[in-house]
Amino acid sequence: MRTALPHDAQADAAGRSSGPAPGPVTAAPGRWARLPWGPMARLTGRRLLAAVPVLAVVTFGLFALAAASPFDPVKQYAGDAALRADGKTLDQLRENLGVDAHFAEQWWRWLTSALGGDLGQSSTLRQPVAQVITERIGWSVLLCALAFVLAVVVGTLLGVAAGRRQGGLLDRCVTSAAYLLQAAPPFWLGLLAVWLFALQLGVLPAGGLTDTGSDTVTAGSLLTHLALPVAVLALAQTPWFILYVRQGVGDALHEDPVRGARARGLKERTVLFGHALRSGLLPVLTLMGSRVPELITGALLVETVFSWPGIASATVRAATASDFPLLAALTVLATGAVLLGNLLADLLYGLADPRVALEEM
Repeated sequence: MRTALPHDAQADAAGRSSGPAPGPVTAAPGRWARLPWGPMARLTGRRLLAAVPVLAVVTFGLFALAAASPFDPVKQYAGDAALRADGKTLDQLRENLGVDAHFAEQWWRWLTSALGGDLGQSSTLRQPVAQVITERIGWSVLLCALAFVLAVVVGTLLGVAAGRRQGGLLDRCVTSAAYLLQAAPPFWLGLLAVWLFALQLGVLPAGGLTDTGSDTVTAGSLLTHLALPVAVLALAQTPWFILYVRQGVGDALHEDPVRGARARGLKERTVLFGHALRSGLLPVLTLMGSRVPELITGALLVETVFSWPGIASATVRAATASDFPLLAALTVLATGAVLLGNLLADLLYGLADPRVALEEM
């Protein structure tokens, strides 16, 4: 049995049925769609264009310093045989190595060859420079990446703990330890770690990549040989993150949004990590980019102390033996890493703080 509708209800039903059909429901744009891809791409393009003259000036300055250096790459290459060789032999060897021309001509010759994919020949390792970099860069990236992540995590946790109650016992202990580690050179920390954990306790190897008498790299040997270099390099970088996070969290706890979160009755952990830490981490993002040169310098010293087969140890050999083709390529890599670190820090800062205009960076 059909029930008649009142007049007003019939009119409403008719109006709804005769009206335009509802359009398709459009989903809200996702998080990825809301990212400022355009400004990020333009900032990256500007930085890449600016990196070209920077790399050119850096490499040109390297060859200029090499020309003014008192070290003779020919004698470094020949070793003890240079003491018995006559001038004509040394001149011929200098011509074969391509170091007899003016430094500007050497730089231009190296630059054109590098743009063509030929980085030259390493005089110390007796290998093509590209092969030296390919064989060693993976070990350096592994060491630096693990140490950097460990430094950020440990530094953030200790910084939050110290900044939560500034002036307290924990804050004084953590801050004092941070200042003490900040003044300690990485090579001194490395030697101290070798003395304690390898010589005195005997729980970890003193260096290298494989066990004594073995040339095979296994997962177990890699972890044991990687433990001390990663810990020392991370320990050298941690104080900066502790001090920056401590200051940022301490300042954020006195801001109005954090006070409002506490007034709403939120848990202290939520207030600390959800509000104060997010605001206090903004300066740390800038610090990450500025710490790349220090990370590279620390890796150079740590790899030398622990005989780690990475790029940094090859840099030391190239510098001491005046191996300028290898040194020039490694300098380009280090400069590129610094520029890339600064770019990533600026991009992360712009994403974390919408008030920052990427177009103005």
